[in-house]
Amino acid sequence: MTEYITYAVRDQVGIISLNRPDKMNAINDDMADQIGDRFRTALNDPRARVLLVRAEGKSFCAGRDTTQLGHRRDDESDYHHVLGAQQRNLTLIDHAKPVVAAVQGHAIGGGFEIALAADIRVASDDAKIAIPEIKYGLLPDTGASQLLSALIGPSRTKIMMLTGRTIDAAQAERWGAVDMVVPRDELDDVAFALARDMASRPPIALAMGKQLANHLWNGRIREGIGMELLAQSVLFRTDDYVEARTALREKREPLFKGR
Repeated sequence: MTEYITYAVRDQVGIISLNRPDKMNAINDDMADQIGDRFRTALNDPRARVLLVRAEGKSFCAGRDTTQLGHRRDDESDYHHVLGAQQRNLTLIDHAKPVVAAVQGHAIGGGFEIALAADIRVASDDAKIAIPEIKYGLLPDTGASQLLSALIGPSRTKIMMLTGRTIDAAQAERWGAVDMVVPRDELDDVAFALARDMASRPPIALAMGKQLANHLWNGRIREGIGMELLAQSVLFRTDDYVEARTALREKREPLFKGR
């Protein structure tokens, strides 16, 4: 099997790398499985006190591989397909280990939601961020509606979520969607240095600090992510979603009818 996700430990930092650069690290089914496996490996690895999620190539992650849009394996339901993706991100959110994301190039849809599941986001100055699911008759389903609202507020989240517009790194930093922006050639070094700095601190205090900082909004966000699951399960059954997939295949603009 192709290794779409790699994992290594350096200076007590567990480094998880998205490794499908020829496809902008777009997530297909095999890669999705590997993401979950590597997250669990890293979170349970006693050598790693902090995790760094990064990507090979020019882009962090283009989200779901659109060539597999709507694809389900075996008899998997839409509900369980979304639930599995949510559980991957929730493992990062819920675990005591801090997580840093290093974001370059395009971070789109579910790709950016991986970064949102991290505790801190460092972006390169060429980063482009979007939540474009609305263009496919869908909505974000692995946390963006909740995590992004907590960071930038509901109104700005609606601008992104209800239009699918792309924002650049500078705007993302102004709004608070990312925590710092650095030159592209410095991204990996800056993000690793931050993760290593945290990893050098007392691990019990490190874990408790993350839990305290998350306490204000954690319960509400989990409830909201559950609502995402229900909403997306409904949207997968709409005519507008079918039309979006057909238009994508036929390389034309979709004609949405609200059905």
